[in-house]
Amino acid sequence: MAFSKKTAIGFLRRAHENNRLGHAYLISGPVGSGKREVAANLASVVNGTDAAAVFSSKAREIFVAEPESKSRRILIEQIRELEHGLQMRSGEGRRKVAIIAEADRLQPQAANAFLKTLEEPPGNSLLLLLSALPEALPDTIVSRCISIPLASNGQETEIPERRELVDLLRSAAREKTWGIQQAYRLQQGLQALLGKIRQQIKSDNEEAWESEEARYRNATDGAWLEDREEYYKALTESLYIQRRAMLIEVLLEFWSDVLRAGTNVERRNLSVAKKETAALAERFNAPDVLRRIQRLEELRDNLGRNIQEALAFEVAFLEVFGH
Repeated sequence: MAFSKKTAIGFLRRAHENNRLGHAYLISGPVGSGKREVAANLASVVNGTDAAAVFSSKAREIFVAEPESKSRRILIEQIRELEHGLQMRSGEGRRKVAIIAEADRLQPQAANAFLKTLEEPPGNSLLLLLSALPEALPDTIVSRCISIPLASNGQETEIPERRELVDLLRSAAREKTWGIQQAYRLQQGLQALLGKIRQQIKSDNEEAWESEEARYRNATDGAWLEDREEYYKALTESLYIQRRAMLIEVLLEFWSDVLRAGTNVERRNLSVAKKETAALAERFNAPDVLRRIQRLEELRDNLGRNIQEALAFEVAFLEVFGH
């Protein structure tokens, strides 16, 4: 699944805020998808440099390598210089960031050198690889990065579960009275959507793993294949958490629209639900809507702490939709 720039930046910001940010990311997508913008925003969050200055020579403790030679390749000398910068002590509250733009243009020697950095990243560092052709990167590099694929036009690929959740919310909004039963119905509806998402991601990654196993079974040692199997398991969980976060954002967008309708603000996140959010704005005052938004934000934060998912949703939905 490909993400919009906005969603990718939001996920990475929250990962940083919850101390769950990985040490290396592969941000991929065609020209115009916003790879550099996502990288600049993330670098700004962890380093403090203004996003507009991240790719300039003025950026402190941000090191960029991109094709500069006549052959339009990234040379090993550039990687050595980048690695030297990463070894330096960072300023208080700042994280060192290495960005490799057009990473698929790494010379083989440069790729091998950077692989060692990926395997043993310097302390307090963040490594970002940008590529329009991630398939050209060595598998050993790809496997050590968290993948962030971006949509071709910078817009998020629509997922059916998002539309289904909006339909569930619209249906609930039409109910004249709310109670425990409705809260449970909504929670069970959302859990069913999450179950479908998890199964789809699991099936896709199992297929990818089986393909790699067949391809590399006789070309590499068993330890590498075991690492790849663990990678796909971790990827399944990572993608599931991302998709789950997207659905929680739908809940927040819905109630934010209720708040806007109640304060006569024209803009809506979910224009298809404009009628329903306007009706709820007549039933609930602004402080009540804000309380429900705050409870959903707490749900999002609690899920980031790995608490039991079903219980977290049940408690939150009783408070948000139960009365």
